[in-house]
Amino acid sequence: MSQWKQIQQLDIKFLEQVDYFYDTFPMEARQVLANWIEGQDWEEAATQEPMATLLFNNLLIQLDRHCTQEPNFLLRHNLKRITQQLQMKYKNNPVQVAVIISGCLREERRIIALASVQEQGPLEKAMQNSEAFERQKNLDKRVAVIRSSVQMMDQAVKYLEDMQADFDFRYKTLQSRDPIERNTKMMQQEVATLQEILNCLDFKRKEILSKMGDVIKEINDMMSTQLNLELMDWKRRQQVACIGGPVLNGMDQLQNWFTLTAQSLFQIKRQLDKLGELIHKVTYESDPIPLQIPQMEEQVKFLIYHLVKSSFVVEKQPCMPTNPQKPLIIKTCVQFTTKVRLLVKLPEVDYQLKVKTTFDKDTPQGKVNRQFFILTQNTKVMDVEESSNGCLCVEFRHLQLKEKKFSGTKGNEGPLTVTEELHSLSFEAEFCLQGINIDLATSSLPLVVISNVSQIPAGWASVMWYNLLTDEPENLCFFSNPTRATWSQLSEVLSWQFSSFAGRGLNKEQLSMLGEKLLGQQPAHNDCQVSWSKFCKENIPGKPFSFWIWLDSILDLIKKHLLPVWIDGNIMGFVSKETERALLRDRESGTFLLRFSESHLGGITFTWVEQADSGEAKFISVEPYTKNRLNALPFADIIRDYKVIADGIVPENPLKFLYPDIPKDEAFGKHYNSQQSKGKIPMFPYFPMSLIPISTLPTTNNMTPPSCSSPEPPMSPGMFDVLSQSLSPFEMAVISSP
Repeated sequence: MSQWKQIQQLDIKFLEQVDYFYDTFPMEARQVLANWIEGQDWEEAATQEPMATLLFNNLLIQLDRHCTQEPNFLLRHNLKRITQQLQMKYKNNPVQVAVIISGCLREERRIIALASVQEQGPLEKAMQNSEAFERQKNLDKRVAVIRSSVQMMDQAVKYLEDMQADFDFRYKTLQSRDPIERNTKMMQQEVATLQEILNCLDFKRKEILSKMGDVIKEINDMMSTQLNLELMDWKRRQQVACIGGPVLNGMDQLQNWFTLTAQSLFQIKRQLDKLGELIHKVTYESDPIPLQIPQMEEQVKFLIYHLVKSSFVVEKQPCMPTNPQKPLIIKTCVQFTTKVRLLVKLPEVDYQLKVKTTFDKDTPQGKVNRQFFILTQNTKVMDVEESSNGCLCVEFRHLQLKEKKFSGTKGNEGPLTVTEELHSLSFEAEFCLQGINIDLATSSLPLVVISNVSQIPAGWASVMWYNLLTDEPENLCFFSNPTRATWSQLSEVLSWQFSSFAGRGLNKEQLSMLGEKLLGQQPAHNDCQVSWSKFCKENIPGKPFSFWIWLDSILDLIKKHLLPVWIDGNIMGFVSKETERALLRDRESGTFLLRFSESHLGGITFTWVEQADSGEAKFISVEPYTKNRLNALPFADIIRDYKVIADGIVPENPLKFLYPDIPKDEAFGKHYNSQQSKGKIPMFPYFPMSLIPISTLPTTNNMTPPSCSSPEPPMSPGMFDVLSQSLSPFEMAVISSP
C-alpha cells in the first residue's frame, strides 16, 4: 500500500496534522502524483542541485500530463494553476522543492508511525493538546474584539472632530457679532447653546479617552498573558521540531495576531495625535486631553516597542543543505542557510529593513576556545514573500564560516569537546515608523560548529540534548554542567529519530530494550536519570563505542540500506539475545527474526530456530551484515537467497517464516530486486552469476550456535566476499557441492 493511501486511512486527528504541513506544497499535486512522488529520491535531490532540477522539471511534466488527461473540469483547472504557480515560484530554486517534498514525505511517515503507537510521549502530548487549540481560539476572538473596538473609536474621534468644528464655527460666529447685540435674548440663547455643546464636547472627550484607556489596558493584558506566551510556545515547538518532533506550524497565525495588534496600536497612536491637534483649536479648564494624553502616548509607544521587538524571529534555524534533517550543525567552509522574519506586517516598512548577521556577537570572552567569522556577505534587505502570506522576511542562503587562526594555539584545549562548544548567530535591524525607532535583535538557537563530517553524530547528540532539556535560547555554557534527562524524555526523542529519519518510530518493547542497555535492568526505566556523559561520552561496558554512536550507526544503516524493510515493520531490531531465544523457542523450524548487532557498529543479523527430534530448540545466528557488505547485496535479496552448507548436503535456505509466522516471501517479496531464484538456483555445473550469501554449518550436538572462537563458525559475509573474489567459479562450485 502506498504511503499516501495509508495517510488517507488515518483518523481525523492525524489527518488534521497532515493538513498543517501541506501549506507549502499543494495537496492536489500530492494526490494525483502519489506513486510517482514516492518513487523519487527527494532527500538526495535536496543536496544536489542537478538532480533537484531534473526532478522539478519531471514534476511539472507529470502535472501537465495529468492536466490533459483529467476529465474533471475543476480539478483540471486547479492542476493548471498549480503547475504555473510551482514553475514561477521555484524555477530559480528547484532544490527548495526537493527540500519541501522530502520534508512532507518524512512527516507523513512520522504521523503514520505515530498512529500505529497506542500512546503519545509526554513531550508530544504537550505540543499537541486540546487546551492549546482552545487558547488559540480565545486569542483569535480577543484580537478581533480589540481590532473592532479600535475601528469604532475612529468613528468616535471623527464624530468628536465634527462636534468641535461645529462648536468652533458657532463660537467664532458669536465673536464676530457686534458687541451691542451681546445682551439680546437671541445672543443669550446662542451662548447657552455653545455652553451645551462645550459640555457635550467635554463629555465625549472624556468618554473617548476612557475607552482608549480600556483598549490600551486590554492590549497590554492580552500581550502579556497570551500573545507573548504563544510566541514562547512557538519557539519551544520550533526547538522540538528541530530534533525530530512534530512538524512546526502556526507561524502565519502568529503573524496575524502580531499584525492586527500592531495595526490597532498604531491606529490608537494616530487617534491620540488627532486628539492632541484638537486642543490647539478648542481647550478649556480641566480639559481631559492634555491631562491624559501624554501618559497614554507613553503606554502605546511602550507596547509598540515590545510588540515589534519580539516579532523579530528566526523562522528557519541555520542548517546545511547537505543535512536538512540535522539543523544547528555547521561545518566550516560549507554553505548554510537561515531565515529571519518580522511577524508585524506593515506596508510602510516593506523593503526598508536591512538585516545584518554576526557570529558569536555576545559570546563572553573565554567561554569558547575557537573563534569564527562569516566569510560571505552578511547583510541583506528584508523582502515581501508573497508565497507566505505576504510576510516580511530575509533568507541568507550562502553563509559560510571560517575559523580564526591564532599563532601559538593548539586547537580545542578546554574542558569541552568541539561538539559541546556552543555558538550563536545574531541578527540586527533598525525599525523606524511614525517617529518610533526600534533596534531589532534576535539570535539563532545554539549552534555546533564542526570541521569534519565525522563529528556530525556527536554534534547531533549535543543539539538533541540541549533542545530537549532547556528552552533558554542563549545558554551557551549549557554543557559546562549539562542537565540530566529522564528516560521518558530521552526515549521519546530517540523514537523521533527513527520516525523522522527512517519513517518508523520505536515501540514500547524496543524502547524498553534500549533503556535496559543504557541503564541496566530496572523495575521501570521512565523516571531513571540519564547523564549526558553516559548517553554520549562513556563507552558501553566492554565495547569501544558509546550508546549514542551505536544507535546513530543503526540509524545510518537503516536509512541507507534497510529503509523499506524497516518501514514495513519487518525488523524487530532492538531485542536482547535472551528475549530473542524466548520468542523463537516454540516456533516452527525456519522461523527467524532480525535484530541489530550489539557488538558491531551499524550491523544487522538474523537468527533462526531449528526444532530437533528430541524437542529441543537450536538457535543459529549469522555474523552481522554491515554497510560494506550491504553496498553490494540488498538485504531483502540476502534473506531470499541465503544458503547454508552442512556436511556436504546441497545448500538450502533455512529461513522460512518471519517471526511470528509470516512466510518469508510474503514479508519481503515486494523488496526483492529479482524474482528469479527464491531458493531454486541450480548449483551445478557452475556457480550462478547472482551473489548468494552462504554459511557453513558444522555438525554439532550442541543446542546453541558455535561461539566466535569456534574453529568452524558460520562463514561470515566478509569471508564469503573474500572467497568469491579469490576462487574461480568452478572452485567455488566444488566448495558448494554435496
